[in-house]
Amino acid sequence: MSDNRINKQLMVLVSAALLGACSAGPDYKRPEMQLPEQWAARQESDKAAKAASERWWSLYADPVLDRLEDEALAHNADAQVAMARVLEVRGQLDVAESAQYPNVSANLSETRNQATLAGSFPRPATAPRINTTTRATLDASYELDLWGKYRRSSEAARAELFGAEANRDAVRLTLTAQVAQQYFALLAFTAQEDTVKRALVNREERLVMDRRRLELGVISEFQLHQAEAEFATAQAQLANIELARQRQETALALLLGRSPREVMNAQLEHGTPTLNAVYVPDGLPAELLLRRPDLKAAEQKLIAQNARIGEARAQYFPAISLTGYLGSETVDMAKLFTGPAGIFQFAAGISQPIFNAGRISGNVKASEARRDQALLQYQQAVAAAFGDVRNALAAQSAARKVLEAETMRSQALATASKQAELRLQVGSGSRTEFLDVERNQLQADLNRFEAERAQRAAVADLFKALGGGWQESKQN
Repeated sequence: MSDNRINKQLMVLVSAALLGACSAGPDYKRPEMQLPEQWAARQESDKAAKAASERWWSLYADPVLDRLEDEALAHNADAQVAMARVLEVRGQLDVAESAQYPNVSANLSETRNQATLAGSFPRPATAPRINTTTRATLDASYELDLWGKYRRSSEAARAELFGAEANRDAVRLTLTAQVAQQYFALLAFTAQEDTVKRALVNREERLVMDRRRLELGVISEFQLHQAEAEFATAQAQLANIELARQRQETALALLLGRSPREVMNAQLEHGTPTLNAVYVPDGLPAELLLRRPDLKAAEQKLIAQNARIGEARAQYFPAISLTGYLGSETVDMAKLFTGPAGIFQFAAGISQPIFNAGRISGNVKASEARRDQALLQYQQAVAAAFGDVRNALAAQSAARKVLEAETMRSQALATASKQAELRLQVGSGSRTEFLDVERNQLQADLNRFEAERAQRAAVADLFKALGGGWQESKQN
């Protein structure tokens, strides 16, 4: 009868706990912000960019770049660290969620003791002086989560996991943009190097001819020295560009996560990317930007800190714990699992904080302050993200104009160089005029390659600012 009464009381206690369970602290609600309705896009949008996937770099149609991106995603150290961080936080989530379930453990112990013969109380003559006791129990303990302390802790840990995954995606997005930009820089340096080498060959041939002309008295020493100076200038330019290309190869090899041996012998394949510009298509909602990985991470941090407030506030309320064990205990090992050896215990306890010198209130205030900081950081991150997009759009537009101007200048100077050479040959033009035009043409060619690199890099910056690719919105 007493056991039934205990069971009934236990059922009433558990039922009341489950019915009255609630979660302390505020529920999360995304903060309202004044976002633009949609992008201010150009009308001449590139059709190839209207449905850019997460592998946005495929729009360049360069198989070499595709392979380098895959290599970096697989082997880059920062990407691997970010992945390991996700696994770490996932383990922390498992630990946090385990607090919502009972702890059950099996225990087996054996003790051997000897009674004193010189004690205050006489020992019965029939009682053995040395006893061996064997005990086997199944122990369980559980704290009722009446106020959502552990549920809020799990909510925070889950948000931290989502945040770690978003940070991993942010690292991968930054990595892919860096690989593309470093690759474009390498192509630009290689093109500049080839151009200067061709110019150097032409100037060396002309220098040899000028030395013969000097011997024949056709030109003066002053003109020969001019040719020598132009040749030396090209040599210096070539040395600087070769150094820049080698440094670029080293930087890209490190970014790809290659071994020290491969870094020392960096031999990187070169391709031919075709995409120079991409335009954000009309009709994309501005809220698309909120999927950017760094903004996701900032919001998940806000969610986690908001949940920590509830975890801290739950400490104000009483904690109800249930403990018990079921097993056997005997002095005869052979009778350990027999009926007479059976033992059990059930206990319920309640603990209510009364005085803790402000520890709980201090934790609540600290949690609320951390939530407020996370809110401000999230709002600032959103504003900065829109600033990134605006700057990326402006940079792409400017880079396109610079490339068009440098291309026009290079073509004009190429034509002018041919005309100056013809004028020199027929005697209607000066040698100084020809050298000036030739020098300007070489510099214009180098500037055009740099402008082409900047244009392609601006596209990568735009995809980075937008958080990757996008899918074309369906029109009803």
